[in-house]
Amino acid sequence: MINTLIISNIVLWILLLVLVAVVFALVRQIGVLYERVAPAGALMAGPGLKTGELAPVFELQTLSGRPLKIGGERGDGRSTLLFFLSPTCPVCKTLLPALRSIRKSEAEWLDIVLASDGDENEHREWLRQQGLEDWPYVLSPQLGMTMQVAKLPFGALIDEGGVLCARGLVNSREHIESLFEAKEQGVASIQEYLRNQGGQQEKDAV
Repeated sequence: MINTLIISNIVLWILLLVLVAVVFALVRQIGVLYERVAPAGALMAGPGLKTGELAPVFELQTLSGRPLKIGGERGDGRSTLLFFLSPTCPVCKTLLPALRSIRKSEAEWLDIVLASDGDENEHREWLRQQGLEDWPYVLSPQLGMTMQVAKLPFGALIDEGGVLCARGLVNSREHIESLFEAKEQGVASIQEYLRNQGGQQEKDAV
């Protein structure tokens, strides 16, 4: 009886050690996968308007009647985030709290301009409902076509020199912030930055 109890305890300890080893291996593998599968960042649009080049200049008017220049060198050193949205876009609406937060946290260097097209009265009513009356809001089909906005929500970041730093489909706050990261790293998108990092790691390994 005692021998059976001792043997069963030994077997249990062996199974426990095996389980610990398996869990450790899984945790290590998850870490490797996390490094390889980094956040995607804003999804780049198709070919056409190139990042790293001067963005076209637009002389527009906001819904509040104020003149607004988009593109070109700015003397105040500020960048502009164009956020394309629509009153009928549910994802756009879910991102409004993130935009409000970003507008406050990045106020030292960034202006956010909301852009769309369509019926002006519909947009005015939607702005009122969402409490966005004090935001610069422009209706310009030409602006959307120039930035090649195919799907919403869409973001385009223009720096203080009028250069289009990054653009793409943005479905989350992380996607929006990836445009800022692309600007800081001097790449067209966060995907390009990750590819460059991967290539550098391969060179270092050699």
